[in-house]
Amino acid sequence: MPSLNGSVVLVTGANGGIGTHFVHQALARGATKVYATARTPRTWDDKRIVPLTLDVTDPTSIREAVAAAPDVTVLINNAGTSTSSAGILTHTDEEIRANVETNFLGPLFLARAFAPILSSKDESAIIDIHSLLSWYAVAGIYSATKAALWSATNSLRLELAPQGVHVVGVHVGWVDTPMAAHSTDPKTDPADLVRIVFDAVEAGEYEVLADEATVQVKAGLSAPVEALYPQLKATDA
Repeated sequence: MPSLNGSVVLVTGANGGIGTHFVHQALARGATKVYATARTPRTWDDKRIVPLTLDVTDPTSIREAVAAAPDVTVLINNAGTSTSSAGILTHTDEEIRANVETNFLGPLFLARAFAPILSSKDESAIIDIHSLLSWYAVAGIYSATKAALWSATNSLRLELAPQGVHVVGVHVGWVDTPMAAHSTDPKTDPADLVRIVFDAVEAGEYEVLADEATVQVKAGLSAPVEALYPQLKATDA
């Protein structure tokens, strides 16, 4: 099973709250190098951290990242975007396209681009950050793209397992980052989330349910749809 010790990690969205913890905790667990990617990379104070420009929505940028990081053993698809409004009928065209390109197509195309590199390694992994909202469609296009990424992760897992690439999907509710600043609901500390994810990777697990809310929502998927969305009962009344 994959180990962070001796690994070479690439993190998308490394400048953000979760991404920064992925960078530091990977090193703490023995990674020899971390490619910290972002559209505008920041400066880091550790020679083991390699800032790398990457726009996950740009095919040329993805190709350049693959060429610049041929030694990657762990790919972490962490970058994401959201919208300010929840209604899928009220999103602008630009919001819909940005979410699809960043939250779904970006991680999928990155996984496809790095698959030959990862398949050539003895131990390798892909970590995709989904969301509780993959299973709970109350966030419009954001929920839809995270659901699509969940499905793609399942496909990647099946296709890459015979090649020795371990694919992990992560589901979590609110995380205490600027993206969730508007919410007053309980939030997971990003450091705790990353620790849970890395523990799961090194234990050989395929799926991470990082908080109780996510556990409850997944359990509810087997119930009638009205149980998951009680507002439908009010509509029918």
